[in-house]
Amino acid sequence: MRSDAMRIAPARAEIAPARGVFPSQALEHLDALWIQVAGTLCNLACTHCFVSCGPGEARHALMSRAEVAARVAEALRFGGKEFYFTGGEPFMHREFHAILEDTLAHGPCTVLTNGTLFSDERIAALARMSGAARYSLEIRVSLDGADAAGHDAYRGTGTFARTLAALRALEAAGLLPIVTATRPEGEDAAVTSARFASMLRTAGIRRPRLKLLPMFRLGREATRTRGYEAIESLRDLPEASFDPARLQCRGCRAVSATGVHVCPLLVDESAGRMGDTLAAALGPFTLSHGACYTCYVTGMTCGNG
Repeated sequence: MRSDAMRIAPARAEIAPARGVFPSQALEHLDALWIQVAGTLCNLACTHCFVSCGPGEARHALMSRAEVAARVAEALRFGGKEFYFTGGEPFMHREFHAILEDTLAHGPCTVLTNGTLFSDERIAALARMSGAARYSLEIRVSLDGADAAGHDAYRGTGTFARTLAALRALEAAGLLPIVTATRPEGEDAAVTSARFASMLRTAGIRRPRLKLLPMFRLGREATRTRGYEAIESLRDLPEASFDPARLQCRGCRAVSATGVHVCPLLVDESAGRMGDTLAAALGPFTLSHGACYTCYVTGMTCGNG
């Protein structure tokens, strides 16, 4: 049983009354832990990657099995309930299947993947792991266009076909993947959802599950298009207008080989690093980054909800 000392007291987000300041988001409860298990290593170098991952990228190292186990144990002490694995590409990690099996003993797990590294053997192993686990296993696959031209422009020639093949195989194995799609700026979410759902059904995905995300102007995307402008900011947001329930950082933290971060979006931003341990990262976070603006105005969450 977790002791009262390990509970996080609910705290209201505080905003200083003076102009030129940003709202501060309190961590009200630690529900989700994001684990950058593959660091910045990936088999693709996507043109819009907000962490600029790719082959040979080592700004964030891979996390060892022991290191992940220690972070999971630390999160459980503070009430952590679910775990998300990201990178980089988690399936580039040679120990990842063992790491995933370890973590499924403690809570629901979600793996975020580009969907290009699925062999029949890997899918069968994941299906066995899911069937034997006490908690649920979700596989989230990124798809950034509703056709090959759109998707491959971000991720490379041939990736659309490989990803669709993986989605069909995962569904056939009973894993029912979640497709994470990028919503084009200015397009209505219902239009994007309908377009992707139609494409997935036509491609043979009988029960498409879809999650839409906005584009974040971080990493390579800031080079491909532009970074955040000064107006894209929560600076001087009136206290009466601020709703802390809109932001996922009220209930999550992210860990990498370099420390603990406020969320998975800001693992490459110095201001997003909150300390060496989860205990040091339980305080409020100043919402001064452009990504905070995107999260707030869209009401998005990186989680499955």
